[in-house]
Order: sequence, then structure tokens, then C-alpha cells
Amino acid sequence: MARNVVLIGAQWGDEGKGKIVDLLTEHAEVVVRFQGGHNAGHTVVVDGEQTILHLLPSGILRPQVQCYIGNGVVLAPEALLREIAELEDRGVDVRARLRLSPACPLILPCHVALDQAREGRKGGLRIGTTGRGIGPAYEDKVGRRSLRLVDLLSPDTLERKLAPVYELHNFMLESYYQVAPVSLRQTLDLLHEQAEVLTPLIDDVSALIEVDQRAGRRVLFEGAQGTLLDVDHGTYPYVTSSNTVAGAAAVGAGAAPQRMDHVLGLVKAYTTRVGEGPFPTELFDDAGRHMAKAGAEFGATTGRPRRCGWFDAVAMRRVCRLNGISGLCLTKLDVLDGLPEVKICVGYKSAARFADYGGPSAEPEYETLPGWTASTAGLTRLEDLPEATRAYLKRIEALLEVPIDLISTGPDRNQTITLRHPFD
Repeated sequence: MARNVVLIGAQWGDEGKGKIVDLLTEHAEVVVRFQGGHNAGHTVVVDGEQTILHLLPSGILRPQVQCYIGNGVVLAPEALLREIAELEDRGVDVRARLRLSPACPLILPCHVALDQAREGRKGGLRIGTTGRGIGPAYEDKVGRRSLRLVDLLSPDTLERKLAPVYELHNFMLESYYQVAPVSLRQTLDLLHEQAEVLTPLIDDVSALIEVDQRAGRRVLFEGAQGTLLDVDHGTYPYVTSSNTVAGAAAVGAGAAPQRMDHVLGLVKAYTTRVGEGPFPTELFDDAGRHMAKAGAEFGATTGRPRRCGWFDAVAMRRVCRLNGISGLCLTKLDVLDGLPEVKICVGYKSAARFADYGGPSAEPEYETLPGWTASTAGLTRLEDLPEATRAYLKRIEALLEVPIDLISTGPDRNQTITLRHPFD
């Protein structure tokens, strides 16, 4: 039996991780976020009510689940407190079940200002960040100048630690980007206020995970974004600022890698991407417009329209190899309902080296399969799917050499076909 499951996005994000984490937490006792920041947007629908989570682990809606935010997450205190307040107003007991790693770097107002000033200056070379300070916060982390959650425990030394960070960033804001500086004093006052609520939530997440694992509890490690946005393995430079692959779960949570039992890769039945960057199978025709409309393809965090295209088996083979994916969860299958034919990218015509990184020179080669007209929305049994739908799924499994564990046929947690449960 698998007791430690890593869930990762297998495309460019937006694969429907929120729903699947929520679904899996019916069997899990702990959920750990291990990378990213509040640039993630995980949408959970329970009994028709939609909740969008940006920082809180998606298991927070299950009253029996403990939720941890690991050291690999860059934390925006204001965003976290806002999320906590919104859920507590709805009667969700958050603080009793939430613990934060003391090593989480903080996203500060100067990071947000710097992120937005940079993106604005790049013009046509912008990479499409959310402008929420994620990248600059990770830069400070590797530059060894971050303010971290543990620093809130020593309020008397906050100004001494924060002053040189603000001196550096305000110099760049004023002298290079020629925008207004950010007030050090206002940031300090804000941090002192936030510390009153956050300090009781700080705990040694790595040690807590060790206790949970030794006790035999089921632990779910929840990734944000997707593998093709990984800072090392994605379509660089159009990537996020952290490692999104399964291996990052051990580092970003402080957990032993040999204890990871199962890696579940989430992938849409087609492909989407938000923001700039290469997208070999992108569509600009009726099929692409059908996906965008039927899939309501707008970013949960930014509201930006997502670019849509056919399923890319070339990129997915690489993703499966990078993550050691044990099984797939295929989401938004119902979006393809009504298309006369469906296509899968099975190769790239480009002879350029490293075309499997999805470089702009990659020209897709497609395999065409029959579409289906019957609705798959809400179905919960494999045998109820149209024959053409089942043939499409079998072809994906054959091309990737990875089994499909779960199939999502709608946004609600109950609209799922379970072929093999990751915790079994």
C-alpha cells in the first residue's frame, strides 16, 4: 500500500490539481505543499461551491486532514492571511490544522514592485509572470538574503535584517527601473502585525512529516504549476522560479526521498498554457476555440485566457521520465466531447536537437483518431464511456507506457472514474 504519494502537474500547469488533491484527501491524513507561491491557483468544487486556493494546501477543506506548507514555498503573508480569513468566515477551521515551515522565505512588497517593474520594462520579451513577487523572492533565497518565517520570532532584529534587502531593491527600483521605492517602515509595521497571527502556526514541518510517516499516516505531497514550467527542466526562460518536478517534494518539504511510494502525474486530455513561451501543438482553429469555451480556460490566479492545443505525447514522455510517474490522472476529458476528430502529437518534424524540450522550432506530427458525440460529463464508470473515448485513452497509455489511474469527467470531486487509487 502506498502511504506517500507525490502529485505533480505534468504539463504547463492548470491541469486540475485542486480537485484531485481534494479527492485524494478522502484517504490522506496529511497534505504538504512543497514549492511555488501564491501564483498557483487550485480550484476545488464541492457540492457545486467553488473554492480557489493559492497557498493553502487543497486538503484544507477536509476537516480530518492536517496541512503543512514546506520550506520550498515562498510565502506572501498578506495573501495567506487573506485566504485563512476567507475560509474561516465560511466555517472552515484552518489554523488548528495548518503548520508552516520556519524556513519559508517571505514575499515582501519590494519583491512585488520589482517583479512588476521588470516585466513592464521587458515589453515584447516579457515571460508572462503573475507579477506577485515570486521570482524576486526566490532570487533572494538563493542570494542568501531572504527574510524567512523564523525571523518573525525575533521582532527586535527584523529591521537589521530587512534594511539591506530594501536598500538593494529600492536602488534598483529608483535608479534602474525609475519607479517609486517601497517604504521600509511600512513593511516593518506590516510584518509586526502579521507576526501575531503567523507565529503560532510556525512548526518544524520536516519533523512533523517524519512523525506522520513513522506512524503510518498517508501523506500527500502537493505540487504547484507544472513540470514544463520547472526552472531547470521546463521551456526556459518561460518558466516559473522553482522546481516543479516530483524530486522537489523531498527538498521542498524536508522529507526523505526513499519514502515516496507513488508519483501521480496530472494531465489534461488536451494541452493548455498561460502566458508566453513555445507551445508546439497550439491551435488557432475551431477545435482550439471549442476547448477554450468548453473548458472555461481562464487562469484561476490571473484570469488570463489559456492557449489551447492537442495532447502532446512527445512532451509527456519526457515528463514521465523526469518524474518517474507511476500513474496518470487525466482531467477535463469531457471538454473533447463533440469534436469530430481528436489528435495526438506523436513526434516533431523538426530535426533540431533537443526538440523534445518544446523549442519554438518544433513542428508537431499528429496521429488522428475518431472523436465522439456522446457526453462523457459526470460519468463515473469506464464502461460507460463511448468506444472512441476509450480508444483515445488506450492510445495515450500505449504512447506513454504509463497507466491511467484516474479520469476526471467534471469539476466536482464525485465526477471521477477511479481505475486504480494511488493510495492502494
